[in-house]
Amino acid sequence: MSGKRYNFVMQNADLALLRQLSGNSGPYRDPLAAIDWSRLDVTSFWLPEPALSLYGLPEYDTLAVDVRQRMSQYEFINVIHTGLWLESVFVQRVSRRLDATLPRAEYEYFLHELREEAGHSLMFLKAIEASGLALAPGAWRAPGVADWLARHAPASGALFWLATVIAEDVPDKFNRYVRTDAAALNPAIRQICTLHIVDEARHIAAARSRVEAALKDCPPWRRLLLTPVMNLLLGQFVDTFYLPPPRFYELAGLTHGKWWRRTAARNPVRRRFVAQCLAPTLRMLEGYGLRPRLG
Repeated sequence: MSGKRYNFVMQNADLALLRQLSGNSGPYRDPLAAIDWSRLDVTSFWLPEPALSLYGLPEYDTLAVDVRQRMSQYEFINVIHTGLWLESVFVQRVSRRLDATLPRAEYEYFLHELREEAGHSLMFLKAIEASGLALAPGAWRAPGVADWLARHAPASGALFWLATVIAEDVPDKFNRYVRTDAAALNPAIRQICTLHIVDEARHIAAARSRVEAALKDCPPWRRLLLTPVMNLLLGQFVDTFYLPPPRFYELAGLTHGKWWRRTAARNPVRRRFVAQCLAPTLRMLEGYGLRPRLG
C-alpha cells in the first residue's frame, strides 16, 4: 500500500482514542525497576498447574513436585520467548513507519507503544537472566510461515493488524487466566503478568481500531480470501504459544521431549483449556465478519 493510502487509512482511525491512550501511557513505569527481581526463584510455580500442558494426564500425577515446578518455569520461558519474537517484529515494522507527516496523535502514540514494547522485552530478558534458565541458541524458534507473514504483510493492511491483534490478545487472555490464581504464583511472575496486562490493554485497543479501519470498506469476497491466511497464522501462533518445544520438556527433567510434546498436544484437558482461553479472541475475530478456525 502506498504512503498516501497508508496515511488515508490511519487518518480515518480513531485519533481521539490514540490521544487518550497516549495520555494513559504518560506516567511510564520502567518494568526493570517495577519488578522485585529478588523474589524470582526456581523453587516455586511460575504458572498455575491447570495452565500446564501436561496437566490432567495420568502421567502428570506421577511427576514429582519439583519437576512440575520446573515445567511451569520452562512453559513460562516459552511464553517469554514468544513475546520477545512478536515484540521484535512489531518494533521493527512500526518504527519504519514513524514519519513527521503522520498525524500528531498517531505519531505520539506509536512512540509510547514502542517504549512500552521495548520495556517488555527488557523485562523478559531480565527474567531469563535472573532465573538462570537461559537456553542454548536455537532451543526456541519462531514458527516459519507466521514469522514471514508478520515481517512482510503490508504494515498498513488488514492482515498485519489482524496479526498484531492476535499476537496481543492471545497472550493477554492467558495472562488474565494466570492472574486468577495469583496467590499460588511466584510474586515476581505475578508482577510481570500484571504489568503486561495493563500495557497490552492499550495496545489491543489501538490495534483493534486499525483492524476496523482497514476492514471498514472491505468487500465480503476479500474477507473470505483473508480468512484462510489469518487462520494459518492463528494456528501456528497458538501452537507455538501453548506448546513449548520438545527440548523444554527435557530441560524440565523429562526424557524424550518429542513424545511429551505430542502427548501434550493430544491432552483433552489441555485442549479444553486452550479453547477456553481462546474463546474471547475468536469471538472478536468473528465480529469482524471473519471465520476463525483452528486445526
